[in-house]
Amino acid sequence: MQYKLSAADLELTLSLGRAGTLAAAGERLGIDASTVFRSVQRIERGLGQTLFHRSRSGYQLTELGRLLAEQAEQVEAALEQARTAAEATPAQVSGLVRITTTDTILHGLVAPALQSLQAEHPLLRYELHAGNELASLTRRDADIAVRATKRPPQHLVGRHLGPVRVALFSAKRSKGGVRSLADVEAGRADWIAPDEALPEHPSVLWRKRCFPKQSPRYQVSSILSVMELVALGLGVGVIPLFLAQGRKDLVQLTEVLDDCQTELWLLTHTESRHLRRVSTVYGHLADSIALP
Repeated sequence: MQYKLSAADLELTLSLGRAGTLAAAGERLGIDASTVFRSVQRIERGLGQTLFHRSRSGYQLTELGRLLAEQAEQVEAALEQARTAAEATPAQVSGLVRITTTDTILHGLVAPALQSLQAEHPLLRYELHAGNELASLTRRDADIAVRATKRPPQHLVGRHLGPVRVALFSAKRSKGGVRSLADVEAGRADWIAPDEALPEHPSVLWRKRCFPKQSPRYQVSSILSVMELVALGLGVGVIPLFLAQGRKDLVQLTEVLDDCQTELWLLTHTESRHLRRVSTVYGHLADSIALP
């Protein structure tokens, strides 16, 4: 008799495909790793085909596995829509929306935008992840991404929110007495810059090109930290205008640095964008985020 795939089989295939390891998939499903292993063997034996390539790095979907995972995502989306319809009145939107971005964009743009959405949709909940990687959308660990990039991944759908303009800033009361760009050019300023985690950041490339003999005294893991150390008077740094606007403790030393400009994108997965909770938040962010 031909093996009949069940909804549970699809869910397990999707979970292992996203997680990549038996333990992580088991954690998602609420079962142990050995149960996941036996279930995969049972499904593959019943189908007479493999769903995963095994390697030291984990489990990778085969072509058939990817096809089943795509179907599982459609089932997942349909169930999500059904639950939303059952749990809320037509005027309400509820559920968890997972957003991935950087801490700079989170504090400067996303959080203020979500604040204005809270009164309109009080049943929405949010899981906010701040990091420099974008892989979480591909594995559906997040519903929405807000990223500064010139080339968004082709497999994601999104909206261009505008250019992220930056300039060189110092503190209004700088401990080193830096008052102008001439002080920086004369080497009288300490630099605050992103660390090795962001070696290709536009501000890093610009500084190395324009000030090749000047190395940063402070290296930090985010642009938000660059701004806060600059504001303390520890040195100068390249900061986005959206982050610096309204800060009375900062002084802009240059015009907008065109060479450092990047683009802000609002991204989501093709299967997520139709979910009511996701489309509501996505639409609100698209309408609310404004760049100077």
